[in-house]
Amino acid sequence: MNVLLVLLAFWLPGLVFGAAIRLRGWTLAAAAPLLTFGLVAIGIPILGRFGIRWTMLNVGLWVLLLSVVGFALSFLVLRFTAKRHPDWAEDEDDDESKRSLRDHLLIGAGVLVGLGVGTVTFLRGSHSLENVQQGWDAPFHGNLVRWIAEHGDARASTVGTIANLPNQHDYFYPDTYHALLALVFGKGGLTMMPTLNLAALMVVLTVPVGVAAMCRAWRMPVLATAAAAAVSTWFTAFPYDSLWRGPLWPYVAGVALVPAMLALARLLLKPNGVAGPLAIGVGVAGLAGLHTSLIFVIMVYFLLILLAVLFRFEKIGWRRSAASLVATIVMAVVLGVPQVLPALYNAGGVTSAFWASETSVSGALGQTITFSPMASFPQWWIGIPAIIGVFFLVKHRRMLWMVGAYVVLGGLFAATISLETPLIHTLTGVFYNDHWRIGALVPLAGAVAFGEFVHTASGKFAEKIGERKPNLNPVTVAIAGALVVGLVVTVLSRGGYIGRNSARLALNYGEGPSVSKGEEEAYAWLGKHVVPGERVMNNKADGSVWMYALAGVQPVEWTNYGAEFTTKPGWLSVFLNDINRDPRVREALTDLKVRYVLVGKGKVAPNAQSAVGLQRLDITPGFKRVFHNLDASVYEIEGQQGVVASGAPAGSDTAHGQ
Repeated sequence: MNVLLVLLAFWLPGLVFGAAIRLRGWTLAAAAPLLTFGLVAIGIPILGRFGIRWTMLNVGLWVLLLSVVGFALSFLVLRFTAKRHPDWAEDEDDDESKRSLRDHLLIGAGVLVGLGVGTVTFLRGSHSLENVQQGWDAPFHGNLVRWIAEHGDARASTVGTIANLPNQHDYFYPDTYHALLALVFGKGGLTMMPTLNLAALMVVLTVPVGVAAMCRAWRMPVLATAAAAAVSTWFTAFPYDSLWRGPLWPYVAGVALVPAMLALARLLLKPNGVAGPLAIGVGVAGLAGLHTSLIFVIMVYFLLILLAVLFRFEKIGWRRSAASLVATIVMAVVLGVPQVLPALYNAGGVTSAFWASETSVSGALGQTITFSPMASFPQWWIGIPAIIGVFFLVKHRRMLWMVGAYVVLGGLFAATISLETPLIHTLTGVFYNDHWRIGALVPLAGAVAFGEFVHTASGKFAEKIGERKPNLNPVTVAIAGALVVGLVVTVLSRGGYIGRNSARLALNYGEGPSVSKGEEEAYAWLGKHVVPGERVMNNKADGSVWMYALAGVQPVEWTNYGAEFTTKPGWLSVFLNDINRDPRVREALTDLKVRYVLVGKGKVAPNAQSAVGLQRLDITPGFKRVFHNLDASVYEIEGQQGVVASGAPAGSDTAHGQ
């Protein structure tokens, strides 16, 4: 039931809207999650502006409203076009109905392989959907989902509290991903970790469908399309590295939906009423709402597609496409800019981030050529066929813009991981200068190139067999050849690198170091004993910032970074155990409505510094231990039992520690 709920949240809104604007087939299936995020991103400021609560019912009505408008526009434009240009209808060679059942079955088989490998890898790596992701960013994502669900407002300007910035109304963090999950969190018994983990699994599942739709839209051969979809979830660099490291859940979702956007881009060359402008415009809003850096990624692809058109590697009827191109640009700007502008709040902090180089230039080139970014050992069995496939793509003049993207994005990755120059820092600034994020962009070209290799190799195989046995059906022989290649690669890679990738994912799904089962028990105990309005003093270093996401208990320290020392939460982290010597400690605790203190054993990072003020509480008068296990202790502060009644009013500057 939980799986179905999250699955529907990702696909159903986009399917309804996409079908309304006349998307069909593989493109509709792939674009549905992208459109869902786009509809959510557009709806967040509008519903918030009119005071409409962010609930499943209200968002559902919002989707239906936009779908009705989209259907009406599509109907009117197609009717107008049919009258003015009846000859265009005769040139619809993109119709899914004209493709054979065998083609769809082969593509479907490839997609199923990709889905199967991705699902098994994720479930093995996470061990259980109930397990806590131990990465640095994970609790922030969980806290944000719960905050939106409980407050019914998904506007970024209203969530500063969970970033230790309660009164900063220009605060911005792209929260489209979290806003969608907030709609299903708590429904049908769906608790926090299953919500987050199932959502991550859904993101993995979008990849094979998106790759299949993209390859089919751009006229890749059927076997190439099926093979590309099959191996799309085999690469370590994406999606698995970005799921264990961070985790970068919203960014991973955006990168996973890039193929769907590229499938929609085909509608710029072969328009279908308003489907292209509306879908791409909504898709741009969705990608920007997931992570602003994805707009730059899409710009790279679209510019390369434009170059391919200008150099006549891709055909376009300018007369037919002109109006659609203009409308697409207008829609992308109108729907995308409102998502991008708030990001300027933190632009300086993003671009100033610094990650040191990790390898030599030759090592960087090796990782790029083998489609193995940030890997200590290359993925030879898909990397070598993929790099050969790149040359086949060039030879066959097929999807040359994808080859160009591989050169540009792969080159950018190789540069940022091996060189340190102002130019490189400028070019990679929108990605936090983080080579892991840029490396996640490389495998898409690898999947397409691998598919081209399988198509070419199976075709050669069919030719050789046909010379000896001319009575055999060449298509059947080619399919058999593709299966042989697939089986060999699967065996050599030990089942699509499932073991390697699940082990990578498992790096942050263990028992600690940030949150252990014992610490989760402490959070649950607090959830039963803390009264509404109370907050719990905690240590930023021990993973206890998870207590809100997991148990609904509001901490004093909301993030692993900790509050500024000039605020009451930051000050208490240093001076809490001076409660008997400094009356300001008691005053601050009362203002913040604190009765309990949680001290956990775990650490979010090996070098994380524990709060000085939370040490030696077991021997400090005034602190009574009321809960204890091997991993956590909860202390009740004497004299704070009536803190909610005596504390500052909820929502005031004093109550929030500013």
